[in-house]
Amino acid sequence: MFLLDTDIIIYSFKGVKPVVEQFRLHADAPKAISVITYGELVYGANKSAQVTKNLVKVYGLRGILPIIEVSSAIMDCFGLLKAQMSKQGITVDDFDLLIGATAIAGGYTLVTNNEKHFSKIPGLDFVNWNR
Repeated sequence: MFLLDTDIIIYSFKGVKPVVEQFRLHADAPKAISVITYGELVYGANKSAQVTKNLVKVYGLRGILPIIEVSSAIMDCFGLLKAQMSKQGITVDDFDLLIGATAIAGGYTLVTNNEKHFSKIPGLDFVNWNR
């Protein structure tokens, strides 16, 4: 299963060709988003110039993609990762780390354009659909 990161959803909304093509190529593959991604999308829509239009798109995702809620297993993974990375002097934004922990705990492949941040998370399987 693919866990779609916030940037990939935004690129799909904007019709970015490589991302749209990857969605076409993986049309039958199961996909989901983290509740963190959902929250980031709601935030972005509410601060945009076209609030109603963008909220309609974001709310539409609820009927298309499962939203993975934060569970104790995800928080266990998050806490372990954050402690291990902190000991090595590696920092990642907590929301990104929670998205990464969601992918690891669920055995998902994260789809993101943010390789810089997610490449720091040990054990995270990710791909970039914007290439």
